[in-house]
Amino acid sequence: MSSAPPIRKTLAPRLGRSDRSALGRWFWEIDKVLLVLVSVLIVIGLIAVAAASPAAGQRYSGTGFTLPPLYYFYRQLMWIALAVPVMIAVSMLPKPTARRLSILGAIFFIACLFLVPIVGVEVNGARRWLGAGFAQFQPSEFLKPLFIVTIAWLLSFKEKDKALPVVPLTAVLTGIVALLLMRQPNLGETVIFVSAWVVLVMLSGAPMRMLYMLGAAGILLLVLAYLFYPVATQRIDGFLFEQGDQYQVESALRTLTAGGLFGAGPGAGIRKFSLPEPHTDYIFSVIGEEFGIIACLAIAILYMTIVVRVLVRLLNEEDKFLVLATAGLVTQFGLQALINMAVNVHLAPSKGMTLPFISYGGSSMIALAMGFGLLLAFSRRNPHLHGSPYVVRWRSGK
Repeated sequence: MSSAPPIRKTLAPRLGRSDRSALGRWFWEIDKVLLVLVSVLIVIGLIAVAAASPAAGQRYSGTGFTLPPLYYFYRQLMWIALAVPVMIAVSMLPKPTARRLSILGAIFFIACLFLVPIVGVEVNGARRWLGAGFAQFQPSEFLKPLFIVTIAWLLSFKEKDKALPVVPLTAVLTGIVALLLMRQPNLGETVIFVSAWVVLVMLSGAPMRMLYMLGAAGILLLVLAYLFYPVATQRIDGFLFEQGDQYQVESALRTLTAGGLFGAGPGAGIRKFSLPEPHTDYIFSVIGEEFGIIACLAIAILYMTIVVRVLVRLLNEEDKFLVLATAGLVTQFGLQALINMAVNVHLAPSKGMTLPFISYGGSSMIALAMGFGLLLAFSRRNPHLHGSPYVVRWRSGK
């Protein structure tokens, strides 16, 4: 044991573990693999938006004005410059502070959802936005991660007192949000909110009988939506029976496969100019045309790696709230990516949903950065308490 102090003295300065500042703690506690993976997604997104920008600029140029070919690329750079500091700042928050701010934020953005039908801005036939000009934002995008953390917080009380009616309470809250979203209409976001709630209820330890009831209720609601909700009727008929205008999804699939395995090359895509939203909803197809199906598969694997990485780290987590919040956030993230890619390969009806950190967007980019920042904050681990090999060596005197 006489050699223990020298080891401690030499390791601390070399590794910087003696730095107890907020930045020092963040550096050693953050999941650096997750940070690298999301950075790769952001870089891929910049390349993809640069590829899609000429097509989007041509589509949205009007009489008397022409957008520059890289107009959306430069704007994406601006949004990333805003979003990355937001993600880092949120990831540095102490977990109790992140939880409290998420609950307050959820209350604020639910209130904003109530305002959308009254004073919201209509874009492409849907009223989903508040504000004007540069200050225009989509409340549902910001609400997604905050709502998940709030639901996780409520469901975590079930572990302390099983008699508390937290599941019905969260069901009512989710139902209110779903109705507000369907009124916009915004079917894709509704699916994500409801799916994330179901996952959280399952992880909270719901009995099998309740899960069967939820499954039956889900089927019933889907049938009712098909019968009485025109947006759902149109999307389902178009997907299953190929009724109505199939131009978007068919054009997306043709564009994605046009580049073959390795793509036509950066800037060499032609079919992208026929896509309705090449820089947002259908950017995955642009990637397929210019960089090939191999690149699309690599992106899908990258998303899957992020989800698996988070879930594996949760295996050693004992705090119920952290398990629920982190699992819910990564479910929302992965499900959004899955839906967007499924739409592009014609495996799901069109839903107008962005590809996380790759599609162009202001509200979407900043909201995703905030949500991923929460994911990083809740997955932070103190190396002194979670089996750091250096700490183990010092404590054992080896």
